[in-house]
Amino acid sequence: MLNVGKIEEGFVLDHIKAGKSLSVYHHLQLDKLDCTVAIIKNAKSNKMGKKDILKVECDIDMLDLDVLAVIDHSITVNVIKDGEIVSKKELILPKEIKNVIKCHNPRCITSIEQELPHIFVLTDEEKEIYRCKYCEEKFQERF
Repeated sequence: MLNVGKIEEGFVLDHIKAGKSLSVYHHLQLDKLDCTVAIIKNAKSNKMGKKDILKVECDIDMLDLDVLAVIDHSITVNVIKDGEIVSKKELILPKEIKNVIKCHNPRCITSIEQELPHIFVLTDEEKEIYRCKYCEEKFQERF
C-alpha cells in the first residue's frame, strides 16, 4: 500500500481520469511553480475504477479554475488548510477561454498573426463545444 502524507495548506485535485494527471499538471503550469506536488496515478476508486490524484502544497489562488474546468469539469477540487479539507470548489465551464487551447484551422487569422491570443468561446454548454472566436472552428481534441 502506497502512503502519501497529508498536506498542510494547498489543494487536492481528485477524480482525475486515470492517466491524465500529467496533462493536468502541464496545462496548469505546476512545473513553473516552486511548490510540492504529489502525482498519484491509477489509484483504486470505487466510483471510477481507477483515477489519478494531484496533491499540491501551495496557495489555491495559484490554480486557474477556468483551465481546469476546460480540461475536465468533473474533477473535484478540495481546498486544504491546517491539514484538513475546508472547502470544495465547483468547476464551471467558462464562457470564454484564452490561450489554453489552440486553433488548428490553417486559414484562421491566428495561424498568420502569431501574436494574436487564441480565444475560444463556449457555443454549446450541453455538448461542451468550444469554437474559435475568429474562424468558428470547433475544438476537437480532448485533454
